[in-house]
Amino acid sequence: MTSPDSASAQPSKTRRKKSMIELQRLGEQLVEVADDRLEVLDLPEDLLGAIRQARRLARHDDARRRQMQYIGRLMREVDPEPIREALAAVRGESRHEQAKLHRVEALRDDLLADERALQRIAQAWPGADLQRLKSLRRAAVNERAEGRPPRNYRELFRALRGIAESNDAGEDDDERRAEQ
Repeated sequence: MTSPDSASAQPSKTRRKKSMIELQRLGEQLVEVADDRLEVLDLPEDLLGAIRQARRLARHDDARRRQMQYIGRLMREVDPEPIREALAAVRGESRHEQAKLHRVEALRDDLLADERALQRIAQAWPGADLQRLKSLRRAAVNERAEGRPPRNYRELFRALRGIAESNDAGEDDDERRAEQ
């Protein structure tokens, strides 16, 4: 007979099953993530291979269901918390990611309102392609004036976001080097 202490230390069968289902769902979300973002997650090679295999299978197929169960089993070997955080960032759910997007939107609006914002961008990000930003700004202003779809407006946002993300990646590398 087991003692009450040992029984309470081990999770119940229901709790273990819920945990496994949650890991499988997390694995299903990984299958939907783009390859470039998946590489950033630093997943074990066998899990990456299983995810790639699941992508090749038909959506409503028993083979895919079994593959997803296998991915759930492999997920038990990794820490799910960094994966959850990365998926939240990919979906734009993390507060940090939302704040970054809002800063980029504000920067775009400042740039559209006044071309002198390019000077601030040049100071903040010395590697920024100012000529491209200037031409995107000019095209976005013309689009807005003519009532055309905001193609260049969106492209300006993408360019600014790329500049900000490359700067954030550089800062992360600097922080890692400082920690070592």
